[in-house]
Amino acid sequence: MEKTLEKILVEHKKNEGNIISLLQDIENSFGYIPEDVVNWFSKKLDVPASRFFGVATFYSQFHLNPRGKNIITACCGTACHVKGSERLITGIRKELDLSEGEETTKDKEFTLEKVNCVGACSIAPVMIINKKIHGKTSADKLLKEIRSLKGVKSSVK
Repeated sequence: MEKTLEKILVEHKKNEGNIISLLQDIENSFGYIPEDVVNWFSKKLDVPASRFFGVATFYSQFHLNPRGKNIITACCGTACHVKGSERLITGIRKELDLSEGEETTKDKEFTLEKVNCVGACSIAPVMIINKKIHGKTSADKLLKEIRSLKGVKSSVK
């Protein structure tokens, strides 16, 4: 881990990066922003850790907790809500055995995140699975895709 951090630090100094670019490099390397990594950079750069966390919590692109290998992004904008996104989210939670408030499965295979709007209202409800957009989606289609990622034969058509 130290080697990775040193490499990020060298690039940061070479490119005269800012906190956002540094956090992006950390997230790209670890999949999220670990607290101990922020503290390491805080000491090395003489920048209070609170500045890092202030930026990381302001922008939704950053994550402070480990995420799953497969990312499911559920649109909760008005059009998607009206077209049943909450029902779909409930079905995904049940399939992944996620309780309310949990985002990532215990085995770190899946993360379910809710966003305000993805800007694709004409194809509501919209779910994004591993950066692939699924528009006008149904519970059956979603479960089939999730089970495929799990490697489980699906009885859903």
